Amino acid sequence: MSLKNDIRPVTYLKTKASDLLKQVTDTQRPVVITQNGEPRAVLQDAKSYEDMRYALGLMKLISQGEEDIRKGKVRSQDEVFSRVADAVDRK
Repeated sequence: MSLKNDIRPVTYLKTKASDLLKQVTDTQRPVVITQNGEPRAVLQDAKSYEDMRYALGLMKLISQGEEDIRKGKVRSQDEVFSRVADAVDRK
């Protein structure tokens, strides 16, 4: 993040919205929008946002899996494959 280019006041957003959209699309860096000197919002290109949401989803699944392991909520590979095979055979 570049403090000079990636933090803008809301008045800049109001007057130069298309310039900011081009910037975030070209650089794929988010821009922090401030109001009264305080950060209020982040403007981010759609692709980077989708990638971030996907990565967060994967991290959540990994975290849930680790929690299951800590709690002993696990099954052996053989048991899982056997259950899958049984389910397929029933259909």
